[in-house]
Amino acid sequence: MISIPWTEKYKPNKLDEIYGNKDIIKRFKLYVKNKNLSHLILAGDTGIGKTSSIRCLAKELIDNDLYQDAVLELNASEDRGINTVRTRIKMFAQKKIFLKKSPFKVIVLDESDSMTAGAQQALRRIIEKYTHNTRFIFICNDVNQIIEPIQSRCSIYKMQNIDDNEIANILKKICNIEKIEYNDEGINSLLLTSPGDIRKAINNLQSTYSGYKTITSENVLKICDIPEPKLLEEVIDFIKQNNFINAMKSINNISGMGFSNNDIINTLFYIIKKQKFKKEKKKLLLIKELGITNIRIINCIDSKLQIFGMLVRMCNIYNT
Repeated sequence: MISIPWTEKYKPNKLDEIYGNKDIIKRFKLYVKNKNLSHLILAGDTGIGKTSSIRCLAKELIDNDLYQDAVLELNASEDRGINTVRTRIKMFAQKKIFLKKSPFKVIVLDESDSMTAGAQQALRRIIEKYTHNTRFIFICNDVNQIIEPIQSRCSIYKMQNIDDNEIANILKKICNIEKIEYNDEGINSLLLTSPGDIRKAINNLQSTYSGYKTITSENVLKICDIPEPKLLEEVIDFIKQNNFINAMKSINNISGMGFSNNDIINTLFYIIKKQKFKKEKKKLLLIKELGITNIRIINCIDSKLQIFGMLVRMCNIYNT
């Protein structure tokens, strides 16, 4: 049998099967109950269930036998020009379909923050003209990339990253269904590789299973190729002791294993976020320092000097 990606195999089909963002899902259920829907903008990070939530909402609003005719899904990163708005979207909005459950068709624009400004300007008039029989749903990562006239016509929902405990429950459920051996350390390592991103967590689970058949911390770290958390916990301990020299040696050791500065910063962020500090302010300042250094690295100012400078400042933050 051809192996199906587990992200597709275990994709939710109902709103009750969606994990996380309970308040937003509750609001979607009210839309279904009242058989009504406003224009929507759904924003949030990748892999947290935005598209899956909208598909479940559309399936519960639209008749099953008419779903293909009454729902138009476009990936705006591909179909993002003004011609798409004037042809496919306008023609679909003009089409008349007799629906039993709801009085309107649905147009879903995924990755709509990639649409050109001209296409968005052309779209706002279509939204007004066909609002009596068509609802528009915009899915994006950054709502600020959607022009103000469209934002003012829509209800905006910001989806949050899924809690680690909920992701762990999903991963354990999949392991039990697929009869996979796992331990808690392996599940925690999967959470480390994909903070808040359920799609990435499931993909990493399937990759680890394909490679080693059992889900352990060692196997996950080999497949996902991230630094050993224990090594970076030692770095944090040296920072707490104001021991810059040993912290620097530990970072050099981790870099010598082939890990990039970005890998080191991302893992440090996850570890610091999970640790308890006597003063919450110090924790926030350490995270801020990690963020500033990460921005510099993204902007191509990437060298060990940046990491060593970050260690010095983190030592000063913790010990003042």
